[in-house]
Amino acid sequence: MPFANATSEGLPMGQLLRLSLFQVSVGMATVLLLGTLNRVMIVELSVPASVVAAMIALPVLVAPFRALLGHRSDTHRSAIGWKRIPYLWFGSLWQMGGLAVMPFALLVLSGQQSTGPAWAGEVLAGIAFLMTGLGLHMTQTAGLALATDRADEETRPRVVALLYVMFLLGMGVSALVIGWLLTDFTPLTLIRVVQGAAVVGIVLNLVALWRQEKIRPMSRAERAAPRPRFRDAWADLVAGGQAGRLLAVVFIGTMGFTMQDVLLEPYGGEILHLPVAATTVLTALWAGGALLGFLIAGHRLARGSDPYRLAATGLLAGIVAFSAVIFAAPMGSHPAFFAGAALIGFGAGLFAVATLTAAMVLPAKGTAGHGLALGAWGAAQATAAGLAIALGGGLRDVVNSIATSGSWGAALNTPATGYSFVYHIEIGLLFLTLAALGRLARHASPPEAINGPAQAKAPIGLAEFPT
Repeated sequence: MPFANATSEGLPMGQLLRLSLFQVSVGMATVLLLGTLNRVMIVELSVPASVVAAMIALPVLVAPFRALLGHRSDTHRSAIGWKRIPYLWFGSLWQMGGLAVMPFALLVLSGQQSTGPAWAGEVLAGIAFLMTGLGLHMTQTAGLALATDRADEETRPRVVALLYVMFLLGMGVSALVIGWLLTDFTPLTLIRVVQGAAVVGIVLNLVALWRQEKIRPMSRAERAAPRPRFRDAWADLVAGGQAGRLLAVVFIGTMGFTMQDVLLEPYGGEILHLPVAATTVLTALWAGGALLGFLIAGHRLARGSDPYRLAATGLLAGIVAFSAVIFAAPMGSHPAFFAGAALIGFGAGLFAVATLTAAMVLPAKGTAGHGLALGAWGAAQATAAGLAIALGGGLRDVVNSIATSGSWGAALNTPATGYSFVYHIEIGLLFLTLAALGRLARHASPPEAINGPAQAKAPIGLAEFPT
């Protein structure tokens, strides 16, 4: 069975698979926010692209607060002693509430409004996107922290890989289902599909959190005791510099991998003259590469590999991938382009799982807990991804407008110049991340300290992770 060795005495297979459903819910909400509703607003509802971009950017504003959400779940006080479940539950409610009101807000935003102020659509849609973004960030932070609490040191890398595979599956399956349901678009269909996704999301999260955290009764005095301050916990986390360097690596590396998110398919169509059917294959290739990266990362980390060295392998794969994408245009090579797209996913998968595993073992002293470390990792990754996507599209437009005006000479007077400029910046960012990672790896603990000595006795074969 895939990821059979991700189980442990404290986290058996049934409970692990149930817990991983929160990633499916988050993946579905991510697809709605960044993909489906983006297209629906621009094409079917004729909302200006600038307004759509602002709405999609709103959930990114919540991302920096993931560290605070994680810290609050570390120090939450309740009569029954739950820490993660309340944040999973309220995150699910925020996510469901945002999606429940979103289709009505979008219809008002598109001009289908008979009463009320003209700005009501923008305000209501902004609130809906913020609610959904807050919910998915809170749910994912608390869910990852709960998985870390329950997994032991030996199985933690495989648990991380499984959770990322479930996130990827959630995005892929929900994108296909929601796209199919919205084929014959009507306002009523939009309401049914988005609100149906809200119901499915909260049901998945309810199944995921059911009996996942033990009841540990707390006395009145324990509940009344002052909680550690976020400032003190953050100081404990970054003491020694290792956490700060890891977060910088995550931020810069994520920017290096994600600036191409809005450019790869247009590059294939505009520069390589690929048909729409061919460019849609890019998403599958990227997802397949990412899945392979997750599987290999789980396998290697479980055998005691250093997560920082594995992250470096992902960065090198990304450098090769972007080089292939760049050379595909002058060579007119479609295979090089498709291979580059798959390698981008592979490198990003290795990098994400390796750095998340490293973040899981950061809290070593003081008041810093798993929730704070994982929240900080998620904040760095999500914020970097949002900024990178915005910068990627903006830089391509600016560079292309200059290059095609003839200001840089005839050799660069081509639409490929803007794309190539962004891809070269991404290669530069990945090299910069490698440099930062080098110092981190030199100060890292040996693999046995991260993954546990037991793994050296029982190596895990690739056959245990069938694709």
